[in-house]
Amino acid sequence: MSGTETLVQRFEEQRPRLRAVANRMLGSPTEVDDAVQDTWLRLSRADVDRIDNLPGWLTTTVGRVCLDRLRSGTARHEESSDSAGEEPAAEPAGGRDPEQEALLAESVGQALEVVLTTLGPTERLVFVLHDMFAVSFDEIAPVVDRSASAVRQIASRARRRVQSRSADPVVDPARQRRVVEAFLAASREGRFDDLVSLLDPYVVLRGDATAVRMGGAGEMRGSSAVAGFFNGRAQGAIPAYVDGAAAALVVVDGQTRLALSFTVTDRIIGIEVVADPEQLRALEVVMEG
Repeated sequence: MSGTETLVQRFEEQRPRLRAVANRMLGSPTEVDDAVQDTWLRLSRADVDRIDNLPGWLTTTVGRVCLDRLRSGTARHEESSDSAGEEPAAEPAGGRDPEQEALLAESVGQALEVVLTTLGPTERLVFVLHDMFAVSFDEIAPVVDRSASAVRQIASRARRRVQSRSADPVVDPARQRRVVEAFLAASREGRFDDLVSLLDPYVVLRGDATAVRMGGAGEMRGSSAVAGFFNGRAQGAIPAYVDGAAAALVVVDGQTRLALSFTVTDRIIGIEVVADPEQLRALEVVMEG
């Protein structure tokens, strides 16, 4: 098999994932097909040998293509809700199984599809990549030409807008809270099988550098690995909302030491652990009984 044939095969393996991302961004089948084709053209012109993570590169590239299309086609309409107009650069992002992504995208529902159209282009891209495909803020940042902290704020704003407009269970904060509480209880009680059942098979756990120094994981993938890491832990974790997302805090002597944000669809698809004191102070935290 030639190099070109191999590249075509690898691209086709990722096509369901790319279509899922583009569909949530654009909606129109014709636009989706054009965005995926444009992504292929960009790949065919790229130096593939320098791409370490092809699924991630393709994810952020199709995101950039969709963002460009939204900005060029609806810039006047969206100006009040999204002032960004810069040309972003594609960078690697973590990949998940394409078929799983396609199923996930289909599960979101028509209500969320309508709500997404009310977001500005950058808000929509950040929400889709982070809350629906578990791409980290650090990986999204270069795509939208913003800092990771700015992307976090964009995600928070988009999440609040989506939750205020949609009754879809995927984005229902009360339902997300119940899933997180069940996860914390299973973690404290060492119920490994229950932890696995609450996690998406392709769940991604990410911790910042401070969390790693405290004995956490920098990055971990897969329900069994993540369940094993949390099994028997979370003894002092308190349910909360962080930046509008279902979360948990670890508080010691009145000081918040860890914040765990959960991305929840039908199950938990992403967990982000923040331990850096400066970042912790910047979080928008809501405690509820």
